[in-house]
Amino acid sequence: MKNQLSRRSFLMGGAAAVGAAAGQALIPNLAQAAPGGQLTTVLDLKKCIGCEECVGACREKWQSSVPDPVDPIPKMYPSRVPVEDWSQKKDVQDRLTPYNFLYVEMLEFEYKGETRELYIPRRCMHCTNPPCTNLCPFGAGRVESNGIVHIDEDICLGGAKCKKVCPWHIPQRQSGVGIYLDILPSLAGNGAMFKCHRCRSLVKEGETPRCIEVCPEKVQSIGPRDQQIQAAIALAKKRAEEDGRSESDYGDYIYGLVENGGTNTLYVSPIPFDQVNKAVMAEHKRIAKEEGPQKRKSNRGRPHMGRVANSMENEENLAWALLLAPVAGVAAGVGKLYSGVKKAAGQKGQDGPGSKGGEA
Repeated sequence: MKNQLSRRSFLMGGAAAVGAAAGQALIPNLAQAAPGGQLTTVLDLKKCIGCEECVGACREKWQSSVPDPVDPIPKMYPSRVPVEDWSQKKDVQDRLTPYNFLYVEMLEFEYKGETRELYIPRRCMHCTNPPCTNLCPFGAGRVESNGIVHIDEDICLGGAKCKKVCPWHIPQRQSGVGIYLDILPSLAGNGAMFKCHRCRSLVKEGETPRCIEVCPEKVQSIGPRDQQIQAAIALAKKRAEEDGRSESDYGDYIYGLVENGGTNTLYVSPIPFDQVNKAVMAEHKRIAKEEGPQKRKSNRGRPHMGRVANSMENEENLAWALLLAPVAGVAAGVGKLYSGVKKAAGQKGQDGPGSKGGEA
């Protein structure tokens, strides 16, 4: 992989110059979803050069939005509940962490007798019917009308149910942060969960997500779901023909269209995804062997690309979703009220009589 890394370093220099020259981009009016419509991204993996400009832009914009934990982080009961602290490893960007919402999977593998390279930006898939939100017992999961799936950190207790039910185990926990510290720090949750929110606040203002804005190769496009699906299918048919297959085989070259019932992140590859996932899993196995048994669980921050059935068609998940809905609604309401009172009290403490330099 040494040649791959040196090539990447070379490409990063040129990409940085292009990215720096780009101004703040807006989602074109024609590409914006109609009111209530979902926005979908399409990633053309043939274009990605692995420069990681998207990763840098995401980190620059959002890493500081994730709080640092209290010191010391309260010990949990029972003791088997793990403390997950990434606050001293914020520089890690080769996997998903609470401080790193996006990374680039870098693959080198044999395909049709040739060594191939493929670079895959990985982040939340933003499912159209996400189990992470449907099955969150605290009601912290959110799905915006534009299709963005995010976690309300103000009420998240870090129970990690979202991570467990996500087919890709995307959300990541940071212990020692969140409202659990004020409730039952040794028993409740153990932190808060974090993941890509697709630059929700920027998109709300009509701006482009940072990872899309800075990409020098225009790997991603964003627009109304129906329009983007048609574009992805057309591109997948083209990639199938380029690979010597019939355009009717386009489904082998597209990922996210049917996975977990459909997502708002669609990947199109020049290589069939069964081969891509085989390479992904081989790379994860290599990393696990290199890191050793103590760190193997950390590979869960590196998602697979295997085919995924619709988890919300599972009878058990459907039953749990129905049972949890009223409980989660109450929990979310109480959590939001508590969070609001706490913020108001903090603001009063900063602005009230006797305060100086932000300290009461």
